[in-house]
Amino acid sequence: MATSSPVLAPRHGRPLALVTGARRGIGASIAAELAQRGFDLALIDIDEDGAREMLAAVESHGARARFYQHDLADGAAHRALVERIVSESGPIACLVNNAGVSADQRGDLLELGERSYDRVVDINMRGTFFLTQAVARHMAATASDDARSIVTVSSVSAELASTERGEYCMSKAGLGMLTKLFALRLAPLSIGVFEVRPGIIRTPMTEAVSARYDERIAEGIVPMRRWGVPQDVASAVAALASGQMAFATGSVLNIDGALSIPRL
Repeated sequence: MATSSPVLAPRHGRPLALVTGARRGIGASIAAELAQRGFDLALIDIDEDGAREMLAAVESHGARARFYQHDLADGAAHRALVERIVSESGPIACLVNNAGVSADQRGDLLELGERSYDRVVDINMRGTFFLTQAVARHMAATASDDARSIVTVSSVSAELASTERGEYCMSKAGLGMLTKLFALRLAPLSIGVFEVRPGIIRTPMTEAVSARYDERIAEGIVPMRRWGVPQDVASAVAALASGQMAFATGSVLNIDGALSIPRL
């Protein structure tokens, strides 16, 4: 990582937030919330379907926004992507690592195959690590008057084990360590690094198991007795991105209606 004196970058109006997996669900809500709170946006997703509508929604809040089609698993392309974003939109003040995939299918841990394991870990953990590294290098080399932060959206599955989704749980647990490592490395630069762990959130990713979770929520698995919604996560991410909680760097925030609190 760069150790030379930071170069002061020119201001381009509002601070810029880079959000991965921004086309729908939690990522789309995060992008809209950040736009309302004064950020411009660089939006990343592997699929461009619906990107035009997402851009229009963000821009309706007064933000400038650009969409970048990018595969998070392609680690070799991260550095060039960051350089392109900076050249087109200005220095990055906030990175939101939101993109991720679930297991190909739920099943017995003893039958978990390498293909599903590699896919989930390559995207959720390896891809996120190296994109974070690329953005952190940029931040370390660039002085800024804006509050700067890295917020990683993981899952309560980083702590709560599900043997039917072993690869997913391991990938999310890895993001917990990613947060600690980058928090320590970037603390001297006053860059806050945080982890947000959503619980059961109603998104396109959970549609296939919605009936199962309807029953479990009714039975009390979530003490607040409701599904989470993307806005619950977006509000938390935006608060962390603001810089007002910078001294809490390295912290984990559970957005789960008390799901993860141990009970008798």
